[in-house]
Amino acid sequence: MGMSAASSVSEAMKLCIFDLRRGQHEGQELDKILYFFPADLPFPTQLSVIGLSEGLITFTRIFSPEAPCEVIEAEKHSHIFYEAERDIWMVMVVEKSESEAIWRTAALRSVLKEVHSLFVMFHGSIRALLDREPSGGLTRTHLYYFIMDYLSDFLSGKKLHLPNFRDSLKERGMVQMLTIGREAALEVQSLVRVLESCAGCTQSYSLIMFQDMLVSTTLSPDDLVNLFTYTVMRLTPDALSAGASSWSYLRKGSTTSNASGSLLTSSTSVLNRYYSSRDTSPVGVRSYQVVRPLQHEKWSKGKDGFLVTDIWGTEVGSLSPSSPTIWLKQTEERMYLCAFQHRSLTIILFIPVTSVHNGEQGLSVVKQQILENASSKIIKVEEKLSRGWGGENAYHVSGYRYLLVDGDRYISRASPPGKVTTLTKDSLVAMSKLREEVDLEKSRAKCDGSDCEKDQEICIRAKNGAWVISRLTRGKELYMVLEKANETLLYASEAVEKFSDRYCSGVFSL
Repeated sequence: MGMSAASSVSEAMKLCIFDLRRGQHEGQELDKILYFFPADLPFPTQLSVIGLSEGLITFTRIFSPEAPCEVIEAEKHSHIFYEAERDIWMVMVVEKSESEAIWRTAALRSVLKEVHSLFVMFHGSIRALLDREPSGGLTRTHLYYFIMDYLSDFLSGKKLHLPNFRDSLKERGMVQMLTIGREAALEVQSLVRVLESCAGCTQSYSLIMFQDMLVSTTLSPDDLVNLFTYTVMRLTPDALSAGASSWSYLRKGSTTSNASGSLLTSSTSVLNRYYSSRDTSPVGVRSYQVVRPLQHEKWSKGKDGFLVTDIWGTEVGSLSPSSPTIWLKQTEERMYLCAFQHRSLTIILFIPVTSVHNGEQGLSVVKQQILENASSKIIKVEEKLSRGWGGENAYHVSGYRYLLVDGDRYISRASPPGKVTTLTKDSLVAMSKLREEVDLEKSRAKCDGSDCEKDQEICIRAKNGAWVISRLTRGKELYMVLEKANETLLYASEAVEKFSDRYCSGVFSL
């Protein structure tokens, strides 16, 4: 399941998904493979990687039945494990051969978590798909196209750029909130009430974003993270205009519209090669039509302001595109995704499919209600937020390069990427290693069942003289680099205190 050029794209990374419940009998080993990248690797090589991973999982379960291995560090490779669903494992193997190959294993695992969470939001759980069609053909096809489209966001030329030390002041799986004043907040609340009335049902939810930042939502935290991520990847004005993901860790503009296509070269022939190699399907090679929600340049803004796409196909007996749907974790219900955009403001309504009578026709009525009843409020909110917006450097603090993480609320705030790039490699490598230590301490505390929210502070002097600092308290984390700080630790500590008092309400003050 892959592409003929896979090896040239990334020989330094392998990614596989396999099911421990499948392929346990001799001659059926291939059946356990649900996804493998690069897919043009010989099957014996794929089985070797998966066999090693399966052995490590089995061995570590002897000592830790509920939490088997998370990472194995070898001389030339790192093996990152993630049990996405019961007995369904995702494993990433990355080489350590390059000078840039300095990473946090938690950051790489967050990539695995993110792609699985997004997959479930659109397609449901992998286990449910396998139960629905035990041959696994549909599941493999879904996973293949979805993950390849996802990986295209990391592609630059013929090289995949996964999160490394240069991303040590970023955090996946978090939401970035826009700070707004009281007057603007009241206008937003009023708009939310109008949107709920337009939806015409009590079980609808909303998401309002300005630029790439969250303004308001009624979603649960888990659903919010997934939908915020997807919105920034494909739906915000920046994402639509760039034709590529603004959420990518790459520099702006480095991901081209052909990225996904280059990863998917000769996909049909390789999929056929994969299916024809197994005897599990009595009907032979099958062709599956699947929805690809992460495709680039598939969303556009209509004349009425609503975002449209043909990703979900067309209505039966009509040329009109079918409306997008997603699966909400909170309600365990499929919802229509109805997106509207006015300048820098993106508004998304999530409406239960079962509550919309006459399907697409009923959804058109909801859209008309929004245009008639909410347009003036949408314009007003966008104007107020635009006046108060400080631009891409709105959250820059002179002299500081920082990352704030509120793990309980899934919220983060960080120095603008353009400011972080001014840091030296020594500073970024030191921060990456410091965060690796913090991750290790949190993992130990979790395994021991001890208090993982205890206060903690680490200060390191980097090779270049910069101070690299972390402070953790009550589920909140602060990471900071001070390159122009004084020689003394006291000076650096006082600088952190000032930052905490002024921008964090004293949460990190000692």
